[in-house]
Amino acid sequence: MVHVLSSRVLLRPSDPERSRAFYGTALGLAIYREFGTGPERGTVYFLGGGFLEVSGRATAPATTTLQLWLQVADAAAAHQELLAHGVAVLRPPVKEPWGLVEMWIADPDGHRIVLTEVPADHPLRYRP
Repeated sequence: MVHVLSSRVLLRPSDPERSRAFYGTALGLAIYREFGTGPERGTVYFLGGGFLEVSGRATAPATTTLQLWLQVADAAAAHQELLAHGVAVLRPPVKEPWGLVEMWIADPDGHRIVLTEVPADHPLRYRP
């Protein structure tokens, strides 16, 4: 059995500076650590219970099979903040049939990101 102690998603952007501006400034993710020097240096961001590492440089277009799922406290507030930072919103917040509020954005390379709000009355919040 593999005993996982920590995890992170590794992302290789086509333009590291642009991606660091997106994740660090537009999304406002806090930095866990940085390493290396120069434009392709690595930056690791906190993602709630995990981490997102943006490092190196992509040599191929973004894959459609990678998507990030980020839970937020208030999708409507996140929507307004992201619009204020110039982030292109692919789909504004919508309450889905399964009860979650979801909004879709993309990073500068086109990786899709869903921002999800779990409403107070959703079964995921039920505690017997």
